[in-house]
Amino acid sequence: MTLPFQDLAASVAPKTRLALCIDGENLSAALAGQIITRALGFGQPAIRRVYGNAAQLPQWDAAPGFRLVHSGKGKNATDLLLTVEAMALIHDGLADALVIASSDRDFSHLATHLRERGTPVIGMGEAKTSADFRKACTKFIELGQAVVPVLPAPEPKAKPKPIDAFLRELFNEGPKTGLPISAVNQAVQKWGNFKLSTAGYSSWKQFFAARAEEYEVIPAANGPLIRWRNR
Repeated sequence: MTLPFQDLAASVAPKTRLALCIDGENLSAALAGQIITRALGFGQPAIRRVYGNAAQLPQWDAAPGFRLVHSGKGKNATDLLLTVEAMALIHDGLADALVIASSDRDFSHLATHLRERGTPVIGMGEAKTSADFRKACTKFIELGQAVVPVLPAPEPKAKPKPIDAFLRELFNEGPKTGLPISAVNQAVQKWGNFKLSTAGYSSWKQFFAARAEEYEVIPAANGPLIRWRNR
């Protein structure tokens, strides 16, 4: 049984059986989602076949919900096999309408043959699809460019302030047990590029307390020692 196209387009998906035949050597597997989504607007694509040389189509082979049909390596082998099986699916009554997904104009004759005999033919292809194939179909749907998700670049780590970089180097070169505040103060004064008062601190004790995640204050008999936690 075949349905007029206007009924096909308006029908509820489960009522219309679609045979979805995809030229896997012509369309990227990245378009699989678009093809299925658009096909569901016309019926239920219970038959979903992808044709091509299986050795060259690992992505289509891995696409869920599709059956990859190996066409061999011969010239036009894919076009011929897709055409033969599409004709058989319709003539055997296994589908009410046919979806041909390809940008190849060679399927114009297949689309015309079935459409003239009352079978709705929905064509799907990229922008490069020829006018001949578009006109041969009952309806043609242009597929958008396959979108490859782009992962956001990781945010660069904030560069340490000069004083932090200096202190990390100082603690790395010092003993693992830590340095007394007096030694830190003496080294910073000799370095000459940092003043506690200018940075808004009244003492080194206050400075390190504000950076407790990075620096550890260790009580000691002769006064507290400061140690960099990430050493």
